[in-house]
Amino acid sequence: MNDRLLRTARRQPTDTTPVWLMRQAGRYLPEYRAIRGNIAFLDLCKNPDLAAEVTVQPVTRLGVDAAIIFSDILIPVEAMGIHLELGDKGPHFPNPLRTAADIDKLGVPDPVEGTGFVAEAIRRTRKALNDSVPVIGFAGAPFTLAAYMVEGGGSKSYIVIKRLLFEQPALAHRLFQKLTDTLIPYLKMQVEAGASIVQIFDSWGGELSPYDFERFSLPYLTRMVTELKATGVPVILFGTNMTPHLPLLKRTGADVIGLDWRVNVDEGRRILGPDVATQGNLDPLHLFLPREELDARVKDILGRAGPVGHIFNLGHGILPPSDPDAAKFLVDAVHRHGVALRQGVALR
Repeated sequence: MNDRLLRTARRQPTDTTPVWLMRQAGRYLPEYRAIRGNIAFLDLCKNPDLAAEVTVQPVTRLGVDAAIIFSDILIPVEAMGIHLELGDKGPHFPNPLRTAADIDKLGVPDPVEGTGFVAEAIRRTRKALNDSVPVIGFAGAPFTLAAYMVEGGGSKSYIVIKRLLFEQPALAHRLFQKLTDTLIPYLKMQVEAGASIVQIFDSWGGELSPYDFERFSLPYLTRMVTELKATGVPVILFGTNMTPHLPLLKRTGADVIGLDWRVNVDEGRRILGPDVATQGNLDPLHLFLPREELDARVKDILGRAGPVGHIFNLGHGILPPSDPDAAKFLVDAVHRHGVALRQGVALR
């Protein structure tokens, strides 16, 4: 296996910097669109053969150092008993959680019974890749999932979920506890199926103040990280707008902290300290730069990050209009300059 990603997550030396891209299996790839044109998104997530096929596509085309299983962070939420609709415009819950009765009706599903298709997709992905690169399992964080479930979808102000936190904190904690009880077995199922590293997405955690993040998100993230690390796999924790929360994220014990593009990698590493690996953090829109400028951005990030304990990634997911050739150029540039960095070449 190409184990650069796993070694880097454990802050061990590698021959070059590993790279993968959030949402690397998606609409920017024509081969993905060819499959997606014949099937609904949620149905694709639940079809292990097709999910495995689209998971493998970017590994084959781009040469990335890991495959992240094709799924959605809201898959385990649906298994809890709330109706979910997923389309090109994003997730939608027609009947959002608004009362204590709504939350009490949610179940804590058996992961195999409710979401076993994810495990099967991981097994089929490993077989298709012949274990040539690690498979990344993933889940959303309790606060982020709760925000979707309470708001009914995406939000600009997060007023409904924040009112729940501030007006009925005990009820909010009941929801977060139930989500955590669902997510830990869900991720453990992915590990048992062959995921050799997992990522937790707290996509909306940056919408909370540090005080509220520490109160409403940190305890549940810490429990998730602790129980997942006990399985022996490294854990990546990622969220957007999280720079003010980096000291709190470190307290979770995660092996790797993902950085978005709003902070320089060297500053993120200074805040986190030497005992935590980092991941990131090219602005996804930099893929639209001329190749020479894109190359310069890659070199700058690698030079700031150093040769050990850094996984190259975007600061968020790759966007649908992106050119696959630009993504391939990026991956090749990371590998090329990563070798030079280890040979003592100054990249900045």
